[in-house]
Amino acid sequence: MRGMAGRACTAGLVIGVLVTGLTGCTGDAGGDGEAEACTDGTYAWSDVRREQRLTALSDPISFEKRTGSYTSRLKPLGDTVYRPSVTGTPEGVGAAGVIKTLGRHLKAEEPLAGPSETERPAQDHFFESSTGSHEGAYYAWAAIDLVDADFTHTCGDGEPTKGHVRTWEGTGAGFLSCSMPSDETAGRIAAQRTCPAGSKAAEDA
Repeated sequence: MRGMAGRACTAGLVIGVLVTGLTGCTGDAGGDGEAEACTDGTYAWSDVRREQRLTALSDPISFEKRTGSYTSRLKPLGDTVYRPSVTGTPEGVGAAGVIKTLGRHLKAEEPLAGPSETERPAQDHFFESSTGSHEGAYYAWAAIDLVDADFTHTCGDGEPTKGHVRTWEGTGAGFLSCSMPSDETAGRIAAQRTCPAGSKAAEDA
């Protein structure tokens, strides 16, 4: 898994322009009608959406007496396989280049998942906690932080091209007492599904 799922889900509209230069545009010298190649250009990003999605969940966890460490098995929720995708890729740039540019626009702490990466359900996914003394009810989960964005790419005086990116910022897991609400979207859903009724985490979900 890459990164950590420590960010809460946000949604909204973000519009921005990132200028990367206009010197890399080259036309088709042969004049055979092929698309113009552009290794550089101007991106205008719009409708950037972030979604944290719950991907795995533990069974309800309960410690009848104080326990110093615990290993929780996380069961996949569904069989969705996540793969980054880019539509409308500018000629000469490639999907990886578009995703890197989006990462710079978002000021992402870590590189966004590239075209070669895959996130698939893991049947042997475990979460380990070895700090503190656990007692009472707990919940554990895994999540992925998805990103969707539309873009318009302009190269010199050429006609702008439009496209869409779908990737993710990171993945991770969490483990909390049911007396402690999570500040993440996936954590709140996990608490609602596995914590006892009346517990603070379940009530605040």
